[in-house]
Amino acid sequence: MRVEAVDFFYLSMPEVTTAADGSQDALLVRVAAGGHVGWGECEAAPLPSIAAFVCPMSHGACRPVSASVLGAQLNDPGDIAAISARVAHDSMDLLQAAHTLSGIEMALWDLLGKARDEPVWKLLGYTRSEPKIPYASLLFGDTPAETLERARKARSEGFRAMKFGWGPIGTGTAAYDAEHFDAAREGGGEDSHLMVDVGQIFGEDVEAAAARLPALVAARATWLEEPFSGHAFEAYAALGARSPTVGIAGGEAAHNVAMARHLMDFGRVKFIQIDCGRIGGIGPAHEVAQLAAARGVSYVNHTFTTHLALSASLQPFAGRAEDRICEYPADPCVLALRVAANPILRDAAGEIRAPEAPGLGITVDTEALQPYLVDTEIRVGGKLLYATPPLG
Repeated sequence: MRVEAVDFFYLSMPEVTTAADGSQDALLVRVAAGGHVGWGECEAAPLPSIAAFVCPMSHGACRPVSASVLGAQLNDPGDIAAISARVAHDSMDLLQAAHTLSGIEMALWDLLGKARDEPVWKLLGYTRSEPKIPYASLLFGDTPAETLERARKARSEGFRAMKFGWGPIGTGTAAYDAEHFDAAREGGGEDSHLMVDVGQIFGEDVEAAAARLPALVAARATWLEEPFSGHAFEAYAALGARSPTVGIAGGEAAHNVAMARHLMDFGRVKFIQIDCGRIGGIGPAHEVAQLAAARGVSYVNHTFTTHLALSASLQPFAGRAEDRICEYPADPCVLALRVAANPILRDAAGEIRAPEAPGLGITVDTEALQPYLVDTEIRVGGKLLYATPPLG
């Protein structure tokens, strides 16, 4: 097979706000080859990601992603790795290339799995899809009372693990943040797993982050996620040395395997969280999962959007029984809920698995997405480089 077409679909809610909710818009990717179709999703701003695929060449190391993908051979996992290597080399000065490739790469795996009638996790070498404990991924409320209610709601829906993130945390005093941590613990129940994500709010300020540790210890938080910028390895290591019980987590900002490896080796994180829609796709994420296993670091998926992205994020560690916790988008925008006609649901034990169906095992509901499709054109010098293709 050879890659015959790559189509992008910019989807958006009617109104996009400043809330730290990545499900307000989406960029889906459809790849066609050999009579098969695969789907993927970029976790990035849609317009610059589309532009990275179609933009004119600036020079030999700044070519559009399309130059490395269209017409490429696609018969086995090695071909997907070869496409990724070409993009990395020929588009090295096109910084959006990794995000654009991420969705394409997912779609290539989905397509190859369908062509071979095997789930992606099996193509990665796993013999079974192990059960995972999904944590409800939620935003902190504007007040501790709102956080309490959100935690209670998640518990009433059967979640025995939950993560609260962003919101007002880090914008006020450590004492005020402690009220939110206590509210999350109270609402989630004494026996729940509780994680906290502060969205890089502290930059590289170790002292500000450390001021929150006593309250996190009191709330019995499993981890403190992304206290610093993704490249602040020294700050991660310094905070981790001061946190014997609350693990430090990060990795969603990694745009390649080296960034994730450095966060483990130099940042000394206990949990490495990888987003397939940012790091370059499923293949690089799987490599990080293997590196994490060798280092005794827990691998966790990162996804806050659709069940297409959720399935892709589960594949790299689907067969690892040791890595039990996984992120689950519990309260995304309605757009994200419309993507999958067959979402990944929790079983009687409240757990989930990567689908057994071929590819990613997700059917994209193109009809339900029509109202969210953003009609888009990209023109350069009067030449049409991109126009929204038919979704259906």
